[in-house]
Formats: sequence, structure tokens, C-alpha cells
Amino acid sequence: MKWRLQEGRGEAVYQIGVEDNGLLVGLAEEEMRASLKTLHRMAEKVGADITVLREREVDYDSDTPRKITEVLVRKVPDNQQFLDLRVAVLGNVDSGKSTLLGVLTQGELDNGRGRARLNLFRHLHEIQSGRTSSISFEILGFNSKGEVVNYSDSRTAEEICESSSKMITFIDLAGHHKYLHTTIFGLTSYCPDCALLLVSANTGIAGTTREHLGLALALKVPFFIVVSKVDLCAKTTVERTVRQLERVLKQPGCHKVPMLVTSEDDAVTAAQQFAQSPNITPIFTLSSVSGESLDLLKVFLNILPPLTNSKEQEELMQQLTEFQVDEIYTVPEVGTVVGGTLSSGICREGDQLVVGPTDDGCFLELRVCSIQRNRSACRVLRAGQAATLALGDFDRSLLRKGMVMVSPEMNPTICSVFEAEIVLLFHATTFRRGFQVTVHVGNVRQTAVVEKIHAKDKLRTGEKAVVRFRFLKHPEYLKVGAKLLFREGVTKGIGHVTDVQAIAAGEAQANMGF
Repeated sequence: MKWRLQEGRGEAVYQIGVEDNGLLVGLAEEEMRASLKTLHRMAEKVGADITVLREREVDYDSDTPRKITEVLVRKVPDNQQFLDLRVAVLGNVDSGKSTLLGVLTQGELDNGRGRARLNLFRHLHEIQSGRTSSISFEILGFNSKGEVVNYSDSRTAEEICESSSKMITFIDLAGHHKYLHTTIFGLTSYCPDCALLLVSANTGIAGTTREHLGLALALKVPFFIVVSKVDLCAKTTVERTVRQLERVLKQPGCHKVPMLVTSEDDAVTAAQQFAQSPNITPIFTLSSVSGESLDLLKVFLNILPPLTNSKEQEELMQQLTEFQVDEIYTVPEVGTVVGGTLSSGICREGDQLVVGPTDDGCFLELRVCSIQRNRSACRVLRAGQAATLALGDFDRSLLRKGMVMVSPEMNPTICSVFEAEIVLLFHATTFRRGFQVTVHVGNVRQTAVVEKIHAKDKLRTGEKAVVRFRFLKHPEYLKVGAKLLFREGVTKGIGHVTDVQAIAAGEAQANMGF
């Protein structure tokens, strides 16, 4: 059990009543009680709790009824690091993204006029228009018994963190087409484990829904679908929207297997299948006003195991420290604070790192004064975790989004010219030399110009090629193999970086044409 919990980063699902060869034998009631008691004692020894997920009867050659039970074993990991899953929330404008998150994290249903979403907005214009324009984070906790921990019984985020052994961090993204660049930045730089695509039952697949679906597919982010506002329309309308979604998911470009969740049993199966196969796409139908089927989504999120295994994380932790800067703040009495994700290595309080590249391609030394994860203090940050780092009196004007903080011995390579193998998803005319696009690679977002298309003069929609790009403003830190996404108006393309032309810090200004 200890090994299984370590493998599942603090979680394991046991099936009682199944033989080693997978035969569903089942146990009589007395035997089942004894088995659960034994499992409970084992769990207590390793400091874990057990929750019965579901029971089902099996047809076996015997007179007494026999059952199979699935049990979730969960513990707070030894290093007091809770399980953390990042879920990006996508969907068309007015599909109810912020409202659903408000209901899940506040524990109160919406009044139908947007009361639940008010706590999620960061700017006055968002409250006035009701439209999200920035990226906000919301947390939902589950304790070791699988019960929901949210703001309804905890006053602060620190309390939620203390009483949770599993945390779901929702990344609330913008639905409006005008803020598409913010949504792309949220998907590329915050490295979500999976995405939740919200579709309004009364409007169906409209507006930016297809675009957001395409982004999730292009970035290979596994996603599940929630059909909201089912209280507003007739059952036939909901069924029509679900059929429309199933049709789109089965298309050649998607190759997904839709799975409609209608009971708690379905939710448990969906969570296990979703983690094993990225092609399974669970579909939930719920309402944030009446609360219909909201519990099924909570059951799914509670059981959903981490989508990266512990071995991958161990390997990343062996590497040198690399932290992506996504947000920059100035906090009174603390100084400059940066938010982002640690992509490799380990970061501790007091570590000396270098940050860059600046406009002239230099890296500057700094010291990490303190670390916070989900608004509570944390001494050690491990690969794959998101956090905010306080940098003391470091000058904020020297920092920008898209920079990296790395350990000094890494000797990071920066470039202003790079090559990428791309697929042009859509372009009105032909894509040729001299064309300018906004390039997204991880947390890097900058305008680049097409310098050369190898072996071709021009590209049309659907064609593949290796293209050389040059950044217009300043050099960036890029890695070979990183996923790339570019856009300009209606033009869109995806690909990966194949080659970077590394430059030394001193040459940067000359290379950028300053």
C-alpha cells in the first residue's frame, strides 16, 4: 500500500473482490466487511483514510449475493505537499465559466443573475460587463475522506490548504474573442494538467467554443466537457447540444470517445478512464442555479488521479532549477513578487538564481526571499508546481512576462532567430517571407517575422514546412522541442521548435538590429 500510494502521489484505488487474473468473483457480505476492516487497519498504519467509491453485485455461481467494492485510499504525502491538479477553464463568452467556478469554490448556488461570479473578477470593468478579461485562479480542496473543502466552511485560502490533501486549482480564462491572446497565454504558460470546456446548453457550440477546442487539441491538453444552464431549456435542447458535441468529438480531427456522465457510477468510471486514455472525453450536464448534477462533477474531480506519474516528476527534480515568470506584482512591505511555474529542479528559500534575458540579452542575479503556494508559505518548491516567489527589493522594471529564473550553473542559451516545423491551420491567402505573427512558446509571447520558408516559396492552409523566425523586440530563452503556437488576425498555426541560433549576451543588441 505504501508503494502504491507513493506511485499515485498519495492516492490509490483498490478493487476488493477481483482475482489476480481480473476475474470478477465478488465477496459475501461478511467477507467484504472483514476485508474493508483489514484495509482500514492497513491504511491507518501508513496514515491514510479510506472512502468507499462504489459497490456492485456480481453474478457468480452461488446462492448468497456477492459484491465488488472500489475503495479510494488517500493520505497527506510525507512532505506535507498536497496533490495539486491544475484545470484550465475554457468556453465561449457567456457560457457560465466564472459562475460555475464561483459555485464550486464558494459552496453557494448562483441566483441566475451572476452573483456567484463576483468574487472571481479582478477588475472593475469585469464586474460591470460581466466578462472575464484576465486570468484568475480559484482553489477547491478535497480532504483525505473525499469531502469538499471550500470557502463555505473555510474563511481563507490558508485554511483550505491546511485541511485538504488534494487541491484543484482552476485557471479561469477569458471567453471573448477580443481576449483570445490572454486565453492562449494561460494555456501555454500555466501548463494545465487538463482543461474543462464549458458549453451553454441553450446556445450549443457557438463563438469561440471551436477555437478553444482546437487550442486544447493543438497543445495536447486532455479535456472534459461540461454542458451548463440545463435549467434554462427543455430536455430535448440539452440532448441536441450533447449530440452536437458528440458529432464534433468523433470527427477525424478530434478522434475522441465521448462519454456522457449521468450517475455517480459513471463519474467514477470516467475519472479512471480519463487518466488512462487521453481519447476519452467525459460530458457532464449540470446547472449552477439549481445545482443539478453538480455533485457528479465533484465526484469526478475528487477521484481524478494526477496525470503525470511520480517517476517523471523525480526525473525533472534531478535537473537544474528553471522557473517561468508569468506574473509580476509589487506587494507592500514585501517588495517585488513573481508568479509562475517551476518547470524543472527544486527551488528553496534563500536560493541564488539568475533572471533574464533582459532587452540586451543579459541575466541578472537575484535571491529568493520567500515562497508561497496557494497563498500559504512553503519552504521548498518542486518541479511542476506553481507558486509566487518574493524577490525583496529587486527592481520590478527589469522584469517582464516571458523571462526565466534559472540556476547560475545552467548557462542558459538565448536566441533571437529560431527554426520551427509548423503546420498552417488557417490563412486567408498565402503565408510567405516577411509575414509578421505573434508567437507563443510556453510563457514567451512576442511578435516575430518570417525570415525563410525552407524548400518552399509560400505556404497555404494545411501545409507543413520548416520556417525560420526572428523576434522583433528582444531575444528570448527557448528550448528545442518546445510546442509553438502562432497567430495573426485569422491566421493560425502550430508546431515545435527544431533549432535555436544561440547568441552570447553581448551580441544580443547587435543581432536585434539596435
